[in-house]
Amino acid sequence: MSSARGLLAASVISVQNSCFIYPACQSCFSRLVLDSKRFNCLKCGCTGEAKDASYRYRLSLKIADTNDLFDITVFGSCLDPFFGVTAGNLQRCIEDFNQLSGEVNEDASPGVLVQAVETCFIGKRFIFGV
Repeated sequence: MSSARGLLAASVISVQNSCFIYPACQSCFSRLVLDSKRFNCLKCGCTGEAKDASYRYRLSLKIADTNDLFDITVFGSCLDPFFGVTAGNLQRCIEDFNQLSGEVNEDASPGVLVQAVETCFIGKRFIFGV
């Protein structure tokens, strides 16, 4: 695998997932395992109270340049300007929405959020660091 980095100008063809936020370890950024009271990082062993878990953006996209299709994933705070809030604040909004609507699937993003993300990204051209 090459360690060369570069820039790729490409258009977003589709959003590959509907869950844009994940509970992230503050040490290694791996996905945390959450239960109702605690979190645990399987990679580095960090633990803590579930209410103190931090969240991070993870947006999987199918993109195309003039020659090829690519599957890429964009992580972290570089997505804050597109969502208008940090991942932690958006997670709180989703939890509040799910509580008000009676949604039982805690990983579900409201359909309107999925539509907004698709509208924001699909068909738009971006420069990706790869």
